[in-house]
Amino acid sequence: MNKSLQVKLSVTLLATVFLTMIVSVLVNNFFLVDYYISGKQQTLLSVYNRINEMYNTFGVVGSGEKGPSDESNIDLYQWFREDGASTLENFLDMELSMEQLSQNNNISILLYRIQNKRIINQQAVYDMQVLFSSSGTNSSDNSDVENFAIYRDYIQSDDRTNILNESEKYSLQKVFVKRLDLSYIYLIGALDNGDYIMLRSSIESIEESAQISNRFFVYVTICVSCLSFVVMLFISRRFTGKILDLAKIARKMSSLDFEEKYPVESEDEIGVLGNSINTLSETLEKTLGELKGANTQLKRELEQKVQIDEMRKEFLSNVSHELKTPIALIQGYAEGLQENINDDEESRDFYCEVIMDEASKMNVLVKKLLDLNQIEFGTETLSIEHFDIVSTIGNILSNAEILFRQKEAVLKFDDSRPVYVWGDVYLIEEAFSNYMSNALNHLDGDRIVEVKVTQEMGKARISVFNTGARIPEEDIDQIWVKFYKVDKARTREYGGSGVGLSIVKATMERLGQKYSVLNREDGVEFWFTLDASNEVPEIEEIRKN
Repeated sequence: MNKSLQVKLSVTLLATVFLTMIVSVLVNNFFLVDYYISGKQQTLLSVYNRINEMYNTFGVVGSGEKGPSDESNIDLYQWFREDGASTLENFLDMELSMEQLSQNNNISILLYRIQNKRIINQQAVYDMQVLFSSSGTNSSDNSDVENFAIYRDYIQSDDRTNILNESEKYSLQKVFVKRLDLSYIYLIGALDNGDYIMLRSSIESIEESAQISNRFFVYVTICVSCLSFVVMLFISRRFTGKILDLAKIARKMSSLDFEEKYPVESEDEIGVLGNSINTLSETLEKTLGELKGANTQLKRELEQKVQIDEMRKEFLSNVSHELKTPIALIQGYAEGLQENINDDEESRDFYCEVIMDEASKMNVLVKKLLDLNQIEFGTETLSIEHFDIVSTIGNILSNAEILFRQKEAVLKFDDSRPVYVWGDVYLIEEAFSNYMSNALNHLDGDRIVEVKVTQEMGKARISVFNTGARIPEEDIDQIWVKFYKVDKARTREYGGSGVGLSIVKATMERLGQKYSVLNREDGVEFWFTLDASNEVPEIEEIRKN
């Protein structure tokens, strides 16, 4: 079954049109004939009133008045008033008008007057003078009246009691004519001048007209229905197209993609729905960021409960080991100053510089350890944001420009295309800064530092490469451990503490991302990944880890 809204709307319209057609045909069959008969009665009355007005206008002499001639048999023309202007012309105009009334309204007209009354076989017989008939017959012979169809059919009908309407001057009757086996509506009445009128209209023609009307209506309805169905398909496509656009956006939202927004072009129901979808998209995107932060925090809290004791022991052991040497040096040189082992000023200055240098190194070490401790234990809530990592790295490199000049380093970095990621901006800046410092401190050879940001499969890969000595394979897994140093002498030379890469490790693990190092032919490449998609980590996955 087709579930398209476009087809449903079109079929509904088609069904509505067909239902309307069926109801209309039924109404026509039951009521149209009666309605036509009622209308025909009004037409007969209108023609009757019109002829009466013409009689008065043209001044036709009544049956009780003397005309221009005393002959017993006269026609309509002879009964016009003697003082009427243009008598022949008036007669012709009147005759033409009545012919037009007869033809235009499909009505037979008979005008007559009663001259004499005779009793034959104890029945009243009237001598009638025909003045006008719709067939154009003007007769002066009373014997011809019986042969006139309108009058003859009426008097030969047995049923003349079916009166539809009557007044003092006329009577409307429904009469069945045996000769023709048809039913007619008759109007028999008297005019103002005393003459009589008989009007007749066929009921069969009315019924035939109703049937023709019904058939025509059915044909027209079928054609209109087909045309309406096609037109509705095109019209509904305009509306269903917008609904499909909204459905497409909703599907993307179900996949946590909130970039696309619906362009609202109207204030109708579709426009209101589009605004609601856009608002929902913005709200979900904001909530998604908050949920990512909450999920990452939850993961860290679960891990923290397992690792907290071990990390405390390891931390105390490593700190005591790292602080033992600078504390011993500070203590030794301080005792030398106290005992005045060397009295010259140059020696005292040297002693003071050693003490200050070792104290500074201890201060840097303690600060990094505190940062590492906060990251590992999750004492600060993550602030997950959606930001451009390329722009962030560009700002860090710009601020460190003086360090690159001091190291005579050649920087390569493409910042032409933005890449948006999810993460804590401060922690990611700290991790990248440790990679950058590590690259500058181990720079050698062509003295090139190359920074790359690539994106694939919903992940952004940030890498920092520097030319120089490669890391021995046996040390690669150990460099992430706190206080581990591959080249202790060189590390001591630039003041390294062996904590920087541990900060990177702790940061990436807290964000749930990957990190590693690769030995290349002419140097070393450190990298880590960030979430560049819109997917939320599953709770069960966090608990499992």
